[in-house]
Amino acid sequence: MSDGVLQTVNTAEDLSPEEEVLLRDSLKRCSPATIDAAIAFRRTGEPNLIPAVVLGIVERFVEPEQRARLKNPDPNLRVIEDLGVDSLTMMEVVLLVEECLKITIKNDELRNLRTIGDIQTFIDCKVTGKPIPTPTRFLPIERIAEVMPVQPPFLFLQEASVNSALATGRYKVSGSEFFLEGHFKDNPVLPASIMLEALGQLAVLYLLESGTPELTRPVDSKQVYFTGADGIRCHRIVRPGDVLALTIRPKRMKMPLAVFEGTIKVGTEKTAFAEEITLTFGYVPEIPIDLAPATPVDHAPGTNGTKTPVA
Repeated sequence: MSDGVLQTVNTAEDLSPEEEVLLRDSLKRCSPATIDAAIAFRRTGEPNLIPAVVLGIVERFVEPEQRARLKNPDPNLRVIEDLGVDSLTMMEVVLLVEECLKITIKNDELRNLRTIGDIQTFIDCKVTGKPIPTPTRFLPIERIAEVMPVQPPFLFLQEASVNSALATGRYKVSGSEFFLEGHFKDNPVLPASIMLEALGQLAVLYLLESGTPELTRPVDSKQVYFTGADGIRCHRIVRPGDVLALTIRPKRMKMPLAVFEGTIKVGTEKTAFAEEITLTFGYVPEIPIDLAPATPVDHAPGTNGTKTPVA
């Protein structure tokens, strides 16, 4: 191995009976389906088996009450925050994945693996030799508030993660939002327009923070505006205490327009969907060379910047 990259993409091998026994022993606390998938993967190298192996190993380390969430997991399910897997347990997961799939994962690569989707994509790339995507960046509320043009009380993102392929975010409806006082009388319900606004804000954050190659220069936060939305559908009422899990994916992007698809879930329940959210944007102006600050001139001490005429 070199620099954490597999030396070969062909991972199939002749698994001897002794090696199968060792593999089964390593996975003895995993489900039979996980063991079968691991053995089949070692024999065939079939990438489609990777999710079953990885999810089965994660399931082995999480608390029993959390395991149902891994049956049909949301790719945005967070390993630490949602499943309660601490950093030491995460290392145990990685060691077992390395042993079963015969790959090497460097410690600094673990920092970018926050969600089930991150882990599955990363492992798949390591095994198949595909390029590993740009690492997902986690943005706390402090960073979001720093870069976003909208601010509280009209900011509906409390945390977010961004990479070149998508952005995810979360917002917990506290019940103290000013608009819930009148929407509705004695029956607070989050307006659908606010859910759409939250998706739009996440799309803005993607433009500002993703660093996707399609954006040739930094986007100016003062030049991003909502222009339209199509295919909006709401599937669930949202009330105080609910946590919105938001996802946006870029569909088309060419300055000055960017088009995104957006989804919202509460837990595992589909809540809202936007087929297209369109924003208009502009780049941060470039500073002309002739307006750039001049290089200061060093003068001899005591001359006050005056020069002696040349004879």
